[in-house]
Amino acid sequence: MVSTEPGPEAWEELLGAAGGEVARTARQARVVADEAIPDAVEEFDAAARMLAFTFAPGTYKGLIAGVVPHARHVNLMFSEGVALEPYDTGGLLTGTGKRARHIKLHGPEDAADPGVAELLSVAARRRREQLQQRPPRR
Repeated sequence: MVSTEPGPEAWEELLGAAGGEVARTARQARVVADEAIPDAVEEFDAAARMLAFTFAPGTYKGLIAGVVPHARHVNLMFSEGVALEPYDTGGLLTGTGKRARHIKLHGPEDAADPGVAELLSVAARRRREQLQQRPPRR
């Protein structure tokens, strides 16, 4: 996976502040996302405090998912999560927004759930299809 700067350093700084179980969980979520969507670009969005996985760096148009540490858990956010609900056989997705959904990860073992990798794969496939269907810019 390609990383954009200052991603790795800023991400580790954020995790250092979070510490403990949250940091371990976020790192495991990153590994799972990297394995599930190895062709995605990884970039750190400092304003959102999110490590993003995208096919269109620098914009939210290609965003697949994001890892967002919180005080007691980590959210794995899916920008088009509503569309993933039919594929969520384990009932992992939560949220009530119009488009986004997330999975609350309370420990590294939650991130390692096979359903997480499956949802990441489906989200990436759907995003690729959306980007291929867009007409070229003039």
